[in-house]
Amino acid sequence: MSQFTPQSALPELENVRIAIAVAEWNGHITSVLRDGAVSVLRNNGLADEDIEIVDVPGAVELTFAASKLIESGCFDAVIVIGCVIKGDTPHFDYVCQSVTQGVTSLNAECDIPVIFGVLTVNEESQALDRAGGALGNKGAEAAETALKMVAFNRMDF
Repeated sequence: MSQFTPQSALPELENVRIAIAVAEWNGHITSVLRDGAVSVLRNNGLADEDIEIVDVPGAVELTFAASKLIESGCFDAVIVIGCVIKGDTPHFDYVCQSVTQGVTSLNAECDIPVIFGVLTVNEESQALDRAGGALGNKGAEAAETALKMVAFNRMDF
């Protein structure tokens, strides 16, 4: 089984709060990604009260949820988790473009990192491979990225 190996050690951080916005659409996949993210955060010193999980209907709504979580001023990072599986219509392209542009915009405009944990795949088997299957758990990778970006954001330049 191929597993993600961080390129650098995860930072040791104190007083960290991370929010995770999870799309309900394709919930059998997004719940596994969420659980992978929570596991990494717990294994790196965050308590349950340091992790806020909110559910939204689909991937397009992730940007709004992330924006509201940022506006609260309560979090050091926001992880967005979703799964968009290509179908027979261009809907896939619009959804992927919307959430990608939304997260990119938040990262450019806001003071805390928003981590993109949205799978955009051609078929369900590819998502399952990335949600605890042969290619690891991309939710866990998103949590590792969040911790690294919190440390980066705390650096003095």
